[in-house]
Formats: sequence, C-alpha cells, structure tokens
Amino acid sequence: QLVESGGGLVPAGDSLELSCVASGLTGRPYSMGWFRQTPGKWREFVAHIGWRGIRTYYADSVKDRFTISRDNAKNTIYLRMNNLKPEDTAVYYCAARADPRGSSDYSGWDLWGQGTQVTVSS
Repeated sequence: QLVESGGGLVPAGDSLELSCVASGLTGRPYSMGWFRQTPGKWREFVAHIGWRGIRTYYADSVKDRFTISRDNAKNTIYLRMNNLKPEDTAVYYCAARADPRGSSDYSGWDLWGQGTQVTVSS
C-alpha cells in the first residue's frame, strides 16, 4: 500500500514537499516514483529513484526544480517541489515497482497510491 500526503494550494513560485509511505513492500528491492495527471490527459512521469536512492531521473519539465529522495528506514519517499508553476497543477501519484531500477513508463509500475492534489495559482 502507498499513501501520499503533502498536497495543497500554493501561489506560483512557492514550494511544497510530498511524502509517500509504503507498507507491505518487503523482501525485495523496489524503485519508487512520482507521476501526475490532469483531467483528460495521460498520467505523466515526474521522477523516479532507484532502490539505493542513488540513481534518480526527472522529466525535463521539472528538472532543476523538483528533487526526489527516499528514506528506506522509514519506507518513505519525498518529492520536494520548488518554484512551482501553474502548469504543475495536477493530482500527484506515488508508485512502486518491483525492480531496483525505475522507469518513466507508467505501465511499468506495480503499485499506486490514491493521489494527492497539488494546485498552483497564478
């Protein structure tokens, strides 16, 4: 199970940090990631992080503004979002994949959270 938190309404230029707590994912290494979705659009890749927390990968649209990290002792990943823009408005989903390496393809993920709304006002 994945449970996200930390979404909200902020003005453009502000920051937010999302968290995702994983439970039940024991016994094998797994990568984790963040995707986002707006009404009528496909779920869009945002960032993923490998099992050891060393390898990270970002969508071009968020590179240099967002930072993904993980704390395996707490079974938690984070998404620090700086300099938010109105186009970042979406429901953000946490995902887990039974592979130490992440993927930017949403079909390659095994487990999803329920999502948390992020709204950035102009």
